[in-house]
Amino acid sequence: MQGHERCLKLFLAFALLLLQYAQGGEVDHSQRDTNVTRRCIERERQALLAFKRGLVDKSDSLSSWGSEAQKQDCCRWIGVYCSNQTGHVIQLDLSYNSEFYNLQGKMISPKLIELQHLQHLDLTEIDFNGSQFPKLFGSLTNLRYLALSSTNFGGKFPSQVGNLTNLVYLDLSGNDFTNVENLDCLPLLSLLRYLDLSSANLSNVFDWLEAVNKLPELTNLALKGCDLPSPILSTLSYINSSKSLVSVDLSLNHLSTSSIFLWLSNYTSLVYLDLSFNLLAGSIPDVFGNMGSLAHLYLLHNQLAGSLPNLTNLSSLGFLFLSNNQLSGVISGIHFSKLSKLHVMDLSSNSLVLDIHADWIPPFQLDSIMLRSCKMGPDFPKWLQTQISLSYLDISDAGISDILPSWFWSSCRNVKFMNLTNNHIRGTFANLTLEFSNSPALDLSSNQLEGPIPSFLSKASYLDLSSNKLEGPIPSVLLKASYLDLSNNKISGSISFLCSGAAIRLGFLNLSTNNVSGLVPDCLTHLESLVMLDLSYNALSGKIPTTIGSVFQIETLKLRSNRFVGQLPSSLKNCTSLRVVDVGDNKLSGPIPEWLGVSLKNLVILMLWSNHFNGSLPSQLCHLIRIQNLDFSMNNISGSIPPCLNNLTALSQKVHSSLTSVHTFPFIYVKKKRYYLYEDDATFIWKGRMQMYKSILGFVKRIDLSSNRLTGEIPSEITHLVELVSLNLSGNQLTGQITPEIGNLQSLDALDLSRNQIEGRIPTSLSRIDRLSFLDLSFNNLFGEIPIGTQLQGFDPSVYAGNPQLCGPPLKKMCADQNVQTDLSNQDKDKDELITLGFYISMGLGFAAGFWGVCGTLIFKRSWRYAYFKFLNGLNDWLYVRVAMIKRQLKDMFNR
Repeated sequence: MQGHERCLKLFLAFALLLLQYAQGGEVDHSQRDTNVTRRCIERERQALLAFKRGLVDKSDSLSSWGSEAQKQDCCRWIGVYCSNQTGHVIQLDLSYNSEFYNLQGKMISPKLIELQHLQHLDLTEIDFNGSQFPKLFGSLTNLRYLALSSTNFGGKFPSQVGNLTNLVYLDLSGNDFTNVENLDCLPLLSLLRYLDLSSANLSNVFDWLEAVNKLPELTNLALKGCDLPSPILSTLSYINSSKSLVSVDLSLNHLSTSSIFLWLSNYTSLVYLDLSFNLLAGSIPDVFGNMGSLAHLYLLHNQLAGSLPNLTNLSSLGFLFLSNNQLSGVISGIHFSKLSKLHVMDLSSNSLVLDIHADWIPPFQLDSIMLRSCKMGPDFPKWLQTQISLSYLDISDAGISDILPSWFWSSCRNVKFMNLTNNHIRGTFANLTLEFSNSPALDLSSNQLEGPIPSFLSKASYLDLSSNKLEGPIPSVLLKASYLDLSNNKISGSISFLCSGAAIRLGFLNLSTNNVSGLVPDCLTHLESLVMLDLSYNALSGKIPTTIGSVFQIETLKLRSNRFVGQLPSSLKNCTSLRVVDVGDNKLSGPIPEWLGVSLKNLVILMLWSNHFNGSLPSQLCHLIRIQNLDFSMNNISGSIPPCLNNLTALSQKVHSSLTSVHTFPFIYVKKKRYYLYEDDATFIWKGRMQMYKSILGFVKRIDLSSNRLTGEIPSEITHLVELVSLNLSGNQLTGQITPEIGNLQSLDALDLSRNQIEGRIPTSLSRIDRLSFLDLSFNNLFGEIPIGTQLQGFDPSVYAGNPQLCGPPLKKMCADQNVQTDLSNQDKDKDELITLGFYISMGLGFAAGFWGVCGTLIFKRSWRYAYFKFLNGLNDWLYVRVAMIKRQLKDMFNR
């Protein structure tokens, strides 16, 4: 794609030079001859020198510019071109693509306005550090060619370019123009043929298509990554009458409607079209079937669905990219029957089925085939046998379950990248002698290939044969690769091949999870390019060789799960770029080296678990300010925990978590250098289970010192590690109390302090760690009530087992003070049992029922009413007689 654009730019530049010659303003290249008299104009020379003073020239590219006698003629200066008729400067080209490197801009001198005859100005990739676009550029009205791509100008969009009515070529891409309100200046440039405003923020310019349509001579349009909104339908009434567009790049925008296809249907002369990374959905319209001139079609990463459109009319198509969409259906050879000029085909990550007859002979010779996730099986596609010019092949996850045919290697002798992963390909490498020429990439993982590895792979610089069933020893010819991954196979034998001089190019070597055995040879001094070495999960034995310290560029060293003995070699302190060291699950011994914290300050992961290390933890470990994963578990380490842990910056300060370690390795993709990204992974015990982490490894920040012989108290400084996600101090001899500030560890997800001699109460602050999902405080000397809170009561009672003096939920044992409070509450209840709410309610209901039961009856029942009043009268008489008799008796008693 870039090559295509560069050719168009060169063509337009050449056309402009011819135009200048026809108008008497031709460039005088003969003036480079020192015998010709110069005609440099003084004011223009001074303007150029002032312009130079506004630049930072680190590589001295402008050494020919000066005031010395031998440098007086500015027409001789590099990048400066004059008219051979008038002597005026008509071209200034300081672009990165010419002879200039490392130029930086401080300012644009106002004196540049003196170059009024300038027709061509190119300052591409000179960094002006976000400064405002110079207004004086709008005064250089003779400019026909203005290229300011990637100059890092900022601020408002330069509307003053509307003054440059003679412009034919305008490239302002890769700058930082923001808050663009309109493009009203564009219609003034009626002669413009090439327009590139990529990366300008045009999200608020809803009439951008109207402005473009008013450029009748426009042939090349690039508005890549401009946050373009979908065009307003009314703007389609302004369709350009010239039908001149040849190249359109509207990728990386927010286009979501089919109106863009309706607009493009007017340009049947299009050669290049890129609408990738937009929001376009639905089926691919038939309008593309009318574009017989289309050579480049890029529709990657949209939401296009439906079947593949009819391609038979696209006889000029050379590059077809439709990957990462939702296309489905069956493709037959008829779809490609007229595409004789096709060079690159990318239909990856769709749901397409290639139903192509075994005898089909394609009309094309492809350079790159990308059909990942397209179903091609179960048979191996025989039509690939005809493609003898392949340099890139990806048919991974293609449903192939066939034997790898013998003709395959001869067809792929020039392949530079190969990916056959996630198939069920079987076969053998035996008796194959063909060689790839400069093949830098091969990925045959997740298959069932057998037999020895052939010598034709010896020139590969990127070789991935992981996750297969390869057996036998490793041939030394593979060491010519810079990237070699043979992990997850059944490879056996020794690794003495590392002593071969051919290994000098190795940058990445992964032999993990095999049956490799024996000693690691002490001959690693020539592995000067090695960045990553993984020999984990094998049967290697003996000592780690001292020459490992000569691998100065190494960043990742993984030797876990072998049978290594002895101490860590002190020469390893020379490898100051190390970020990951994992030697866990071996038989290493001796004290933890102090130089780990002194020399290897870039360490992010340090895992020494399950060895025989002894002695105390050196305080120098506190210098590991970047450490995120520290695992010394299952050793014989004694002494106390260093109180300086708060110096571990990556664990004590809220910083952005990043991936642990990333390595890049080059390969060729569509004739351009691209990079394969490799991310480190780590395997460790998490919440009682062995787990592997990769993509989220940077977020799993942990310290594990469990199963050692550590003594003393847990230092209070550990509560400063606010980014810590997991802390495991179990299986030691720690004493003292849990620090009351333990609740400061708000990022803590797992805490294990079990099997120690910790005493005292559980701090109430522990119940305030909302993220805590794993806790084990069992088998200590803790006592008292478990702090009340939803967090601590939600755990299984087993996490508190072995602490007989603990009480309270979730334990069944109630605390003594809780029982006293229960008795008192019961006494109060007995004392006032009648004076309760229920008592008053019952009394009220009884009164109402009795009142209306009596009164209601007397009101509505006459006989009962008479009887009731008769009873009352009789009662009254009885009371009266009774009272009179009592009074008389009392009177007689007092008269005596």
